[in-house]
Amino acid sequence: MDSTCAQSSRIQKLLVANRGEIAARVMRTAHALGISTVAVFSDPDAEAPFVSLADEAVRLPGAAPADTYLRGDLIIAAARATGADAVHPGYGFLSENAGFARDCAAAGLTFVGPSPAAIAAMGSKLEAKSLMDAAGVPVLPGATVTDDTDLGAAAEQVGFPLLVKAAFGGGGRGMRVVHTAPELADAVDGARREAASAFGDGTVFLERFVVDPRHVEVQILGDAHGRVVHLFERECSIQRRFQKIVEEAPSPVVDEELRAELGAAAVAAGKAIAYTGAGTVEFVLDSGGQFYFLEVNTRLQVEHPVTELVTGLDLVELQLRTAEGEPLPEAVTGARIDGHAIEVRLYAESLTGNDGGPATFLPASGTLHRFRIPELPGIRVDSGVADGSVVGTYYDPMLAKVIAHGRTRADAARTLRRALRAAQLHGVSTNRDLLVGILGEEEFLAGRTDTGYLTRHDAATLGAAVGGVLRHAAAAALAAQAANRASARVLAGLPSGWRNVGGAPQRVSYSVGEETLDVAYRFRRDGLDLTVGGAPLGESVRLIAASPGAVDLEIDGVRRRYTVHRVDGCAYVDGPDGSTALAEVPRFADPNAVAHAGSLLAPMPGSVVRVLAEPGAAVTAGQPLVVLEAMKMEHTVSAPVNGTVSEVHVGPGDQVDSGQVLVVVDDAAVDG
Repeated sequence: MDSTCAQSSRIQKLLVANRGEIAARVMRTAHALGISTVAVFSDPDAEAPFVSLADEAVRLPGAAPADTYLRGDLIIAAARATGADAVHPGYGFLSENAGFARDCAAAGLTFVGPSPAAIAAMGSKLEAKSLMDAAGVPVLPGATVTDDTDLGAAAEQVGFPLLVKAAFGGGGRGMRVVHTAPELADAVDGARREAASAFGDGTVFLERFVVDPRHVEVQILGDAHGRVVHLFERECSIQRRFQKIVEEAPSPVVDEELRAELGAAAVAAGKAIAYTGAGTVEFVLDSGGQFYFLEVNTRLQVEHPVTELVTGLDLVELQLRTAEGEPLPEAVTGARIDGHAIEVRLYAESLTGNDGGPATFLPASGTLHRFRIPELPGIRVDSGVADGSVVGTYYDPMLAKVIAHGRTRADAARTLRRALRAAQLHGVSTNRDLLVGILGEEEFLAGRTDTGYLTRHDAATLGAAVGGVLRHAAAAALAAQAANRASARVLAGLPSGWRNVGGAPQRVSYSVGEETLDVAYRFRRDGLDLTVGGAPLGESVRLIAASPGAVDLEIDGVRRRYTVHRVDGCAYVDGPDGSTALAEVPRFADPNAVAHAGSLLAPMPGSVVRVLAEPGAAVTAGQPLVVLEAMKMEHTVSAPVNGTVSEVHVGPGDQVDSGQVLVVVDDAAVDG
């Protein structure tokens, strides 16, 4: 039996070889068990919450994953330097790296996970499919891609539509859907680059693509005594760019018979590789109820909290105990489902419509000025950020997981929706409004979800801000007025702009997306005149109270209280009718801030992977000109019009900021 599977000594000090919310999650359980913890951190993460949570921390010089969290040698050196006797890899990075698990064992460290042999067997999705097929688990047709592969023949064997998938990795990186033969070569090249960047290995393969299946996975646990059990299924069908954003347990479509079949297949998969610790067997479930093996994730899943909430078990604790050699307890072997749990992944990203096409999700970065999610009964928050955290471009843009547990699925969805609506998320764009929209959408509430959900439902429409943008602009202006009076050196008791005879109203303008809202207000002895966008907010407007941080406003008999957080010329307004970020428009615009007509601007910070045009080249609208990489995903910037490239400002390897000019296209030069 592998030495990493049969540890019997107690763990005294645990190094967590990861970052963000999962590092904090593991440390909390370790501390509850009396285990000391060590963090490792990159330069951008030096002030991250997980670092201060650990008992000790070791710097990994650099920023890019390849220089830091993927450096197994540095992590093992950190363990030696601190006297750690065990390593927990979390998820991502080195969590499914068999070589790292072997190196830990060679260094005398307990690796909290399955054996190197099990990781290696499942680390290659190609080998995994072969093993599962032999174990009687249904698999999809596929084909390996090498430098010598005839892509046309391989695609014909697999059939269209197909997926190009990274052989080593997951999380949607290194994955492309291909519908026709002409798309295949570019898809393979792009997937290879992305996989090499994210996982250090660019191997990809082709697999039959099941259109709009459900994504259902089964949690398994194994111990060093040969026992493998399952802890039921999770539904993870709502995805964008092959990354899950909503997960739940149990699946709304799985009945007891299907649950037994899925569980038996998952246990067979685990036993085929002598699995120990926590793992997940992923399946696709077609409309006819037939399921097919996707992969085994030989680690803790991002969405593990939903299983914890419906079973009452701590999966990290079970990982640690099985790594110490304990058998699975009766609480695991006799587990039952209690209620329903739903998790959403809160990402730092912006969501934009594409002129009638599918919405675009772009990672966002910046300083998170405020991060507060209300503590409601049944709500759990696993977070890697706090007020003041800086969200960079080097790592996954997930800020937190927000999870609700309720007696029924409807209860969990309603509670989770309220928690998200009431959250204060300031400084970085997030997908919060999209998540709120999904949780209240009819098809979701009916349990009719599959991987095509965000194809049928426009994400930009689901995530559109609703409710009180006009009222929020008014609240921002009134809070600013209160702040001005609070800082006044003389006559602080008078409202700003006060005259003993009638005067012109005070004015301020805010930008919200592409829209500009003009707010005009004037205080009278008996009330308040208030317009937004040239129109009154209602027939009757009464200001109950205003301070720099809160506004209590009554409009047509309905009273609402708003919190207002002002940072660097931006007002973040939260209330019962939603949340809005409003940027104050300067009275006098900077003439140098206007980009040249035809400029292609970087949609987010990142690094330039490829430049596909040169000065003088004729281009057509929609033609890719620059490929950027941010947070390990590639994003293509295309020509907006037919024209001629007049300027190229970047080259491969350059780091760019959001809004930076990449290329200039002169649309007049084509016809000239």
